[in-house]
Amino acid sequence: MHDATEGMVAVVDDETGVLDSVGTALEREGYRVRKFKDGHEAWEAFDQGLMPDLAILDILMPRMDGLELCRRLRARSETLPIIFLTSKDEEFDKVLGLELGADDYLCKPFSMRELLARVKVLFRRLALAGAPATPAQDMVVVGPLALDLQRYLATWNGMPVALTVTEFLILCSLARRPGHVKTRQQLMDEGYPHDTFVSDRTIDSHIKRLRKKIQALEPGFVAVQTVYGLGSRAQGGAG
Repeated sequence: MHDATEGMVAVVDDETGVLDSVGTALEREGYRVRKFKDGHEAWEAFDQGLMPDLAILDILMPRMDGLELCRRLRARSETLPIIFLTSKDEEFDKVLGLELGADDYLCKPFSMRELLARVKVLFRRLALAGAPATPAQDMVVVGPLALDLQRYLATWNGMPVALTVTEFLILCSLARRPGHVKTRQQLMDEGYPHDTFVSDRTIDSHIKRLRKKIQALEPGFVAVQTVYGLGSRAQGGAG
């Protein structure tokens, strides 16, 4: 079980000011912190066995950018929490980062309080993943899909589905009313309750990854359908 007193956070950013301020804020909250000035330096450490419990990555960095580092980390672990730090005008990179499997992102300049809150949420999910089984009333079950609302865990026909926190929240929103169309705005509100700058493309990226992950377990089945001009819905035929 992870908590602030034992969780190790890797902060990777080529801006010294950001690296130092984020590192100091995390240490004050009780996290262990490792700081790296670019993706290459971070990957060398990770490749030698120093894997963090959570990673905070800048996107634009020399030698190895945050997108490539995210891609490599995801190849090692589908569940490692990853937060991107991005400029507001990096929409393409931000969406690509989410498609690669980042859990969340914050636009620079960002609120340190907001970053710490999101880190806390992600560590809470890690802690709950090892908790005892959840009572039935705290489960959403739609056919082969089961969502554990306390532990942020998803299974498909009993097989675990590795979801980011945002993916879990979006899928939960859809699964609560299978067959009912949810607009992009509704899914934005569910997946990013504290962020008013989420774009349509961001939600589309998460939907794309959800489909891919479930189809890896049940090829050909489209668990989340797109209703053009309206939004998305969970396939009622799933259960």
